[in-house]
Amino acid sequence: MRVALAASVAVAVVAAPAVAQTVDATGRTTYDAAFFQRFQPANALELVRRVPGFTLEQVQQDVRGFGQAAGNVVINGQRPSSKSDTIEVVLARIPANRVARVEVGPGTAFGAEYSGKAQVVNLILTGAGGLAGTVTGTLRRQYDGPLLPEGSVSTLLRRGDSTFNASIGVNNNLTNDEGFDTLRALPSGDLLEYRRKINDVRDPNAFVSGSWDYKASQFETARFNARYAFDRFRLSQTNAVLPTGGIARDDRLTQRLYFDEWEVGGDVQRPLMGGGVKLIGLASRRDRAERELSLLRVPSGLIGGNEQQGRSQRDEAVLRGLWTRPDLNGWAVETGLEGALNRLRSKVDLFGFAGDGVRRRIDLPVDDAIVTEYRAEGFANASRALSPKLRMDLALNYEVSRLRVDGDADAKRSLRFLKPKMNVEWRPGNVWRAQLSVVRTVAQLRFEEFISAAELANERVNGGNADLVPQRSWETLATVEKQVLGDGLVKIELGYTRTALVQDRVPTPEGFDAPGNLGDGTSKIARATYDIPVAKLGIKGGRISGRLSYVGTSVRDPYTGRQRPYSGASPFVYEVNWRQDLGNFAWGFGLAGNDPYTYYRRNELDTGYPSNPYITGFAEYRPTRTTTVTLTIDNLSDADTRRQRLFFDPDRRSTTPVRVEDRVRSQHILPSLTIKHNFG
Repeated sequence: MRVALAASVAVAVVAAPAVAQTVDATGRTTYDAAFFQRFQPANALELVRRVPGFTLEQVQQDVRGFGQAAGNVVINGQRPSSKSDTIEVVLARIPANRVARVEVGPGTAFGAEYSGKAQVVNLILTGAGGLAGTVTGTLRRQYDGPLLPEGSVSTLLRRGDSTFNASIGVNNNLTNDEGFDTLRALPSGDLLEYRRKINDVRDPNAFVSGSWDYKASQFETARFNARYAFDRFRLSQTNAVLPTGGIARDDRLTQRLYFDEWEVGGDVQRPLMGGGVKLIGLASRRDRAERELSLLRVPSGLIGGNEQQGRSQRDEAVLRGLWTRPDLNGWAVETGLEGALNRLRSKVDLFGFAGDGVRRRIDLPVDDAIVTEYRAEGFANASRALSPKLRMDLALNYEVSRLRVDGDADAKRSLRFLKPKMNVEWRPGNVWRAQLSVVRTVAQLRFEEFISAAELANERVNGGNADLVPQRSWETLATVEKQVLGDGLVKIELGYTRTALVQDRVPTPEGFDAPGNLGDGTSKIARATYDIPVAKLGIKGGRISGRLSYVGTSVRDPYTGRQRPYSGASPFVYEVNWRQDLGNFAWGFGLAGNDPYTYYRRNELDTGYPSNPYITGFAEYRPTRTTTVTLTIDNLSDADTRRQRLFFDPDRRSTTPVRVEDRVRSQHILPSLTIKHNFG
């Protein structure tokens, strides 16, 4: 598959002048709305996904503050002030006919939050007034027969300088799967246990959100947004267990995870000293309640099990002020300050069942705690063109934080980090672009990693670590891209990262496995991305796109003393997509996959083997310019996923495993039918 992908990239050696985009003096590439008409996108999300060579950055919703939650898309030059809405959700609300053009440029052209990013998309909306919106309905089918309806409605109303947006969505997720486990002794390979499992996973969730935007001029803007969402995750597992030489069991596992979250935020901007001063505020809360129950059952009754209950509340309040001036003696400058308060209150109760069915509490280290962080970060960003072909961007951030853990653990510490960034971009011609960036980054800590909890499905405990500190890295990335065959693009990236105090897995004094810090680590990066139109090769309306990524990581293992990859790191990732647009009809398919990845735990190597390749296909019909009907099929090859767990006794200092567990799961072929209609 990697050879086929490389061969696809090689097609691009035949170059032609670019015709569908323009490049301005700041290095921004502009695609007007006509460029995307061949795809007939329903909303801005589908339009952004058609930008040649661009990959939408996935940002975790629980990232704290604004700075590290920026993503790589802005709207009218401004990032959305909402964090709980993903950028995919925000873009899906905007009808495609309200997009005037799309700009792609270096991150520092859009503010300090984006400095160091090779590409950022700026979505420029039209000034059209009136009401517009999108209605989407989807019907999904699971392998065992259930039909699942889903839907969403979003509207956009513009009156003068104000724009109002409202949306509501309901997702009826159901991801049933079935498979088996085997547990064998090593080195003999004798079967110890066989398990036949069926998982019924229901994850209904819904949201309602609204926003008001006001723009009188470049530096006279205001925005207010609010959102509420809930999620009701439920897993029910049947597990027929056949121990070798033992009594057959009929085990049960249930999980109930309930989330409720809300967010309000806004910003206001006014002219000041030839630029604009903006104040951004946000407050959010997430409440979570969970209950897990594992029961070991034989024909005569209950012989054991566990129950875990947990409740948590996560709060965030952020205030960010910044001043921007696009031309200060030839420099575009931005400077400001952000302050944030984050707090997690969490309590976990773990119980065990004996044969008598009586619950007995099991104490875990740090299972009842409050984690609080006060953080302030100052930032400054400056960029300018050194010549018509050369541009330089500089940025400097200084972060100060105080972290405190109360409850089962008592820990306090203050952290300070200086985070410089530099980016140089060179455009030797209209079809070539090269960029070099050097940046120091500091990872964020997940507060949940301070708290201990059990994984009943895996029969193991994750210890909490109140002494965890963030890893910090120096990252260097070189990028070269070339436009090919008109509006196609090929991009090559090479990078190297050196990380101190790598966040991974470490042992705890209580004999558990917990998140913690190792020593220094390195990452070597090589990526190729391509998006190539093939009409000039004789295939009308066809495009082939994809990527091949290698990220090789290395850190010293605390048990074996040897170098090994980071936990959860998959070295090779690939993706190939084909799409052909033929008037009102379009079709295509995709192949994606990645190498196995391993989590290096105290007494276990836990390795996931993804479906390779995972194949999807679609057929799309557009009966009118405002209506699209799409049939999608996931997992066309009916591929399984596999997971292997190697166990060591007493831990991985003993290099010979004593047991191996293999898990095989399949969701089978998953078809869905989606109808989208735009109005306005």
